[in-house]
Amino acid sequence: MNKTALEKPAPRKATNVTLPEPLLKQARALNVNVSQACERGLAAEVAEVRRAAWLLANRGGIDAWNERVEQQGLLMAEYRRF
Repeated sequence: MNKTALEKPAPRKATNVTLPEPLLKQARALNVNVSQACERGLAAEVAEVRRAAWLLANRGGIDAWNERVEQQGLLMAEYRRF
């Protein structure tokens, strides 16, 4: 996982995960670190759920901003060089 310079490694906690047996056999045959793979997948899922929750919580502001831009254009658009 990518860690920023400010993040400290988090303490680990053992847990049980149920996986399809054929998938687990393939992972082991390919020397895949199952814990790391599960952690990456879980981190991606958590990020996506947080993103979706943020979008939902901020939908009103996003819609208001988009409506403002549609009606009045971008702020300081005359100064843009692209």
